[in-house]
Amino acid sequence: MNWDIIVENLGLYAEGAKLTLLLTVASLGISFLIAVPLAFARNSPSRLIQYPVFVYTLIFRGTPLLVQLFLIYFGLAQFELVRESILWPWLSSPLICVLIAFVLNTTAYTTEIFAGGLRHIPIGEVEAARAYGMSPLTRARRIFIPSMLTRSLPLYGNETIMMLQATSLASTVTLLETTGVARNITLTYYIQFEPYATAAAIYLVLTFVLVSAFQLIERRWVGYLDQRRG
Repeated sequence: MNWDIIVENLGLYAEGAKLTLLLTVASLGISFLIAVPLAFARNSPSRLIQYPVFVYTLIFRGTPLLVQLFLIYFGLAQFELVRESILWPWLSSPLICVLIAFVLNTTAYTTEIFAGGLRHIPIGEVEAARAYGMSPLTRARRIFIPSMLTRSLPLYGNETIMMLQATSLASTVTLLETTGVARNITLTYYIQFEPYATAAAIYLVLTFVLVSAFQLIERRWVGYLDQRRG
């Protein structure tokens, strides 16, 4: 055991943890904005609207995130049209490719989570909103979205934690997030246990913070659902 090396590289782990949090927050934030309208489209009575969303979520939930990341990071470079496009300066960046892969993947899961939350909204709430004369946009803003988020919160909390841990895949395309730092230290100092044990401890702490935060939010916003069931 050589923990002195870990102590010497705590600054690198701090930078890696920052990148881990950046990837998690950015991916979840962007995907949230996309998933909300997609959840409504997923429940649309029109198959022309519903089916493309279903195909998208099926593809990205049915294939490994690592494969999706490799297809975006390595695969897009195979096309000359992509390399010569104005998007290439961004698509050649590992950070941008990782964000694209993470956003597409977590949006697929989040869309299905939110769509399920919409399907569990009591019909009485919808009918009351219509009887009150609310427009579709007002119903969505005041009834559907708050109710959807409340009912989806436990599952969305799990997706948040899964996304945090999935950021470790960013190390496969040269990004030095938490796992990437551990891998770099392993290759530099030829030690295996200490770097990855430290990375695991960092993920455990971050996960504990997220779990605690979602538990507090659930007690504040979801408690009334348990009272209703009781």
